[in-house]
Amino acid sequence: MRYPVPDLAADAWFESEIEIERSRFITWLAHAPDVPAFDQLLAEARKTHPNASHHCTAFIAGPPGEQVHIGFSDDGEPGGTAGRPMFQALSGDGIGQVAAVVTRYFGGIKLGTGGLARAYTQAVVTALAEVPRREETERKPVRIRIDFAGEAETRDWCRQRDICIDDADYGAEGVMLTLGWPRDDSVDLTTLTSRLKGRLQLQSDE
Repeated sequence: MRYPVPDLAADAWFESEIEIERSRFITWLAHAPDVPAFDQLLAEARKTHPNASHHCTAFIAGPPGEQVHIGFSDDGEPGGTAGRPMFQALSGDGIGQVAAVVTRYFGGIKLGTGGLARAYTQAVVTALAEVPRREETERKPVRIRIDFAGEAETRDWCRQRDICIDDADYGAEGVMLTLGWPRDDSVDLTTLTSRLKGRLQLQSDE
């Protein structure tokens, strides 16, 4: 499976701001491959804006459609007016591994439940339209054994095909390489085996 994720470093975030009826809505987006990454973003938002009215949240710590490592919170706003609309905005975008915090400074004018839901949705959608992205490829481990003479050839073959090498285990008779194979592609080592003149053994495909 291949899908977009925020193209941000582990300790970085993307920030945008909108104003509705004098209330400020500051959106923070971060790359969140796991739940602790979301926790880190929320902690940073609270630290930076300790006097804000609310820090509402939503995250998908996995691919689009993830059902387990997800969450959202209204943080004191009326139930269903912030976290869920934010989560729906993330889900509708098709992005994965993403965390969102919307920090609100209340401007003195009540928006009502419908107005709040629209405001939090708009805040996230606005940020999503501008956040830098890259493609994430889900991978599975494939282990192959080769002789020492074939390692450079194998690494070059993998590099040309965007197949990462996650581990190399050197032994007396050769090298065991663990490849990160794209999960949505079938394992085909025909051309590599030919280049190595048959000096390749497939040890495992997951």
